[in-house]
Amino acid sequence: MKFIRYAALGLLGILSSVQPQAQAAPPTRPLGTTQAAYMAAFEQHLVRTYAGAKLAQTGLNVQVLRKAMLGYYNLKNRGLAKRGVLTVIDFSRSSRQNRLWVIDLQRTRLLYHTLVAHGKNTGADVARTFSNRPGSEMSSLGFYLTGETYYGKHGLSLKLRGLDPKYNSNALSRAVVVHGADYVRPEFIRQHGRLGRSQGCPALPPQLSGDIIKTIKNGSVMYVQGPATVPYASNWLNMAEALPAFARTQGISPLVGQAGQ
Repeated sequence: MKFIRYAALGLLGILSSVQPQAQAAPPTRPLGTTQAAYMAAFEQHLVRTYAGAKLAQTGLNVQVLRKAMLGYYNLKNRGLAKRGVLTVIDFSRSSRQNRLWVIDLQRTRLLYHTLVAHGKNTGADVARTFSNRPGSEMSSLGFYLTGETYYGKHGLSLKLRGLDPKYNSNALSRAVVVHGADYVRPEFIRQHGRLGRSQGCPALPPQLSGDIIKTIKNGSVMYVQGPATVPYASNWLNMAEALPAFARTQGISPLVGQAGQ
């Protein structure tokens, strides 16, 4: 417990230096007392999740996790996120690195951390270009909801519903799904110097794909991050709309009777 407290304090310092916009640029409308309290509680929750699930040791960038969690609570606020499981893919990392995380938010633990392939036209070892266009054979950024499973040419597979209109809304029509593939193995990396590539699907190691698919199916959130050089903006990153769902989930009561609510 001492380690988590010390890690949390250190991480709060990182967040305050890396994510200063909430303090540096005053909003046109001041935060209400309740909203400010919810925001502080959210940042503490982020710290606890990052430290408690030991995500620093895995190389997950805390700001990527922050975006993923904001989207999760926005989707929960709309009644779309049905599961307390969050999948994060960071395509800013090399394909030779484990860049997929499945996090149990309710129990604050990391369930899976493994390889994941990007689309063949997205890049070689490093993902560089993304598209929502049918036939592009590129990966797509943004937030997804997982759907039902089915058996296809890759065995057990998982449908994805893209939720960002400019970035991944064609996922279903493009058949962008989660599946296992033989080219997602350490042996392939040793032979070719990079991971194999898909037609735009987040393909997984075949020995793990079935278990991961069963864990995240039917209404969990997936967030796909790209390199910093690739533009991405989403309504699902709206803090004001995420906070009420976060507060309800955590059982945090409004500050009744105080001004500025």
